[in-house]
Order: sequence, then structure tokens, then C-alpha cells
Amino acid sequence: MSLGACRLKRSILVLMVGLCACLSFIGCSSTGKKSPPSGLPHRVLASQGVTSTSSFGGLVIIDGNYDILRRLPPLGAGSNPGLMAVSPTRNIAAAFDSSSNTLFAVDTTREAALGNVHLHGPTSSMVIPTSTPFGYAAVPSATINGFSFTGALEVMNFAGGGLTTSIAVTNAQTVISNSTGTQILVFSNDSNSITALTPGAAVPPVDTSCLTNPPNAVCTIVPGFDRPVYGIINGNTAYILNCGPQCGGMQASVIVFDLPSLTITQTIPVDAATWALLNGSTLYVAGTSPSPTNHACTGQTTAATICGRLDIVDLSSGTVAGTAVITDGYHWRMDLTTDGQLFIGSHDCTNIGNVNNPSGEVRGCLSIYRTADKSVFIPPDNGDVNGLQGFTTRLIEYVAEGGALRVYDIPQDTLHINADLLPQGTIDIVGYVGDVKAIDFF
Repeated sequence: MSLGACRLKRSILVLMVGLCACLSFIGCSSTGKKSPPSGLPHRVLASQGVTSTSSFGGLVIIDGNYDILRRLPPLGAGSNPGLMAVSPTRNIAAAFDSSSNTLFAVDTTREAALGNVHLHGPTSSMVIPTSTPFGYAAVPSATINGFSFTGALEVMNFAGGGLTTSIAVTNAQTVISNSTGTQILVFSNDSNSITALTPGAAVPPVDTSCLTNPPNAVCTIVPGFDRPVYGIINGNTAYILNCGPQCGGMQASVIVFDLPSLTITQTIPVDAATWALLNGSTLYVAGTSPSPTNHACTGQTTAATICGRLDIVDLSSGTVAGTAVITDGYHWRMDLTTDGQLFIGSHDCTNIGNVNNPSGEVRGCLSIYRTADKSVFIPPDNGDVNGLQGFTTRLIEYVAEGGALRVYDIPQDTLHINADLLPQGTIDIVGYVGDVKAIDFF
């Protein structure tokens, strides 16, 4: 009996160990990345604005491996979605529907709606700074019953909370955030100041700290700028763009701004500045100067009479290390490919020719700066550039230009023509493509 009991105990022990190992394996397997419902490992979202009664807008899912649309229903985002934002981990994507002034957010892991938030007006700038479902949108025309201000930073909780707080910031046009969402900088139209916010200290539903007694726990208004319009935050430093003459000011420049102390530490003059991209210690700055001495199309054979400028700023020395002539307009998009091609996009540029019926020069709002040899290529295309998206595993750039989604083959800088899938180098999306974002890392 003793020997039998012992063997029984051993059998039970072996069974328990095996069961634990099995459960452990299942647990380990469940921690790996799960495939999304579409089954696509490399997905890209494009916002599809449609005005036809027979078609509906939304966010279409593109197979980023083959540059094609699979037979998948679009994710709901109103009838005219355009501007998009994604979280740093790409688990959340949001699109602004201009037909309803509503932000629609989706959970990209489930490919399902996360929630929507109705804003107090249109926005052209929003951020989702972390993987949590909180976002911020600058709404320059925001008005709220019972209050006299115009303009606000809208604080949003996509997961059921809706619009949580409207922080009054006069003519709030653009918003940028630190990596944790604890410090927000807001730029206003026709202002020589910036507004630094601590949104976690704001009191819902409407906070007027910026209008009453700043500086305070919520709001600090920092003067000393020259029509600031945009910035890039890197750790405790922000590189803020003074738009200068292009926006009615005096001198375009890059301001080096210390976030903990909210002080200006350096000013670097540039030709023009509305958008920038940071790569290590190099800051690429683009804009269009109203001055004839700074907007000549020197070195380009073109019918355009005004051109923009790309300044390459060496932050380690605080100087402009180089300048290139690019297309004009209001620059607001940049993307640097893995092989050093800098795609630069603007809106309201000088369009020449007709890409759909080409004859002679065709030119639009897209420029490509080749960092290797410092040359500039102007693709033969037309229209506003609304979105740029490159990849680390493919020498391809998606360009939302003129309402179409072009696929560029780099470093050749030509449309990626595939006789079977992309005969025109354009992904066939019905309606107007207002933006494009990858929601998988590849």
C-alpha cells in the first residue's frame, strides 16, 4: 500500500508539473503580438473623404506589403475625414471629420471604434501623446455658451469620456506635447507668445486659467517670440519655429526653448520656418519667405516665380549648414526615408501644368531633398500634400497629394508602377485622401 500510494503521488506530481508547463506555455504564447482581425501584419490607414451619396467616407485599410486595398470595410470616421494622428505605439489612431467637427478614434489592435468626440469647431492640429486614449486638439474658433473667449485646447478621452475639458487659449492653432502628455505647448494665430499648459491641473469642463491670472498651475504665457507656429519637443528641449515675415512677423528663426524653466536659450535665424523635422543634431526647416531676396527659384528651370526654402540647421553649432530651393506654399509635412530622401510637402503652392493631361512642366507642392548629394527633385504632380508615410523595411513612400494616394519608389523618386497592382502608381481609393498613417511598425 505504501509503494502504491507513493507511485500514485508521483503520477499526480508528474501530471501537475505537465499541466503547469502547459499553462505556462499558453500564458507565454498569449503575451506575443496577436494578429489583427484583418490578418494583415503591415497595415496603413488612409482617410477617405467622400461627398457622393452612393459612397461613404472612413479610414480604409491598405495592405502595406503590396500597396493594395483588401476586401475590408472601412473604419468609421464620418463622411469627410482628413487630418489623422496616431499614438507613439500606434495602438490608437484618430481622424478629424470636417463635416461634423468630430474626432473619431479607433483601436488599431481590434480594428474597431474606440469613441468619438465632438469639438467646438474645426481643428488642423491634434496629438495623442501616449498609448492611453487621451488626446488634445487646438480649436482656434472654439466658443462656449456662457463664456466670451474664442479659441481653446480641447482635452479628449476617447474611451467613453468624450470631451473632458476645454482650456481657453485665444486663437489656439497648433498643439505639441512632451512624451508623457504632462506638458503641452500651444501656438496661436498672429501672436508673439506661446502658451505652456499642464493639462492635468485643469478644472473641467471649462478652464479659464490662461485668461485670469497666469502664470498659475495650469497656464503660463511666454512672450519673446516672432509669430511662433510649430515646434518639436526632444526631452527637456523644444525647437520652436518663428514664422516671421511669412506670418506677418519680422524674422524667421529657430528658438531653442528650455521646457523646465520655460526660457529661451538660443535663437538661430533661418530663411523661413513653418515646419521642421529633427534627425539627430540636424533640424530640417522649411518655409516660404515673402521677400524677393529669399524666394527666388535660383537653380531651377520652372515657370514658378516664387519658391520655398529648406534650411539645414546644425544644432550642435547653432548655425545653418546649408540651404536648398524647394516648392513654395505653406509647408506642413516632412518625412525622412531610411536612405536619406527628405520628402517635403506644402499646401496652397504654385501648381503648374496638369498631371492628368501632362504637357510641358508639371509641378505641385511636393519636393524631395536628397541628403546624400544635397540635390532637390520636384516630382511632376499637382495639388496639396496632406500626408507622408515612409517605412523602414521598404524603399517606398506614400504621398497623399491632390486627393490621391501616390506610391513613390525611392531612391529613384518615381511612381512605383506595377502593371497588375499599381498601373498608375496610385492606390485606387474612392474620394479624397486627406492623410495617411502606418499603424504597424515596418
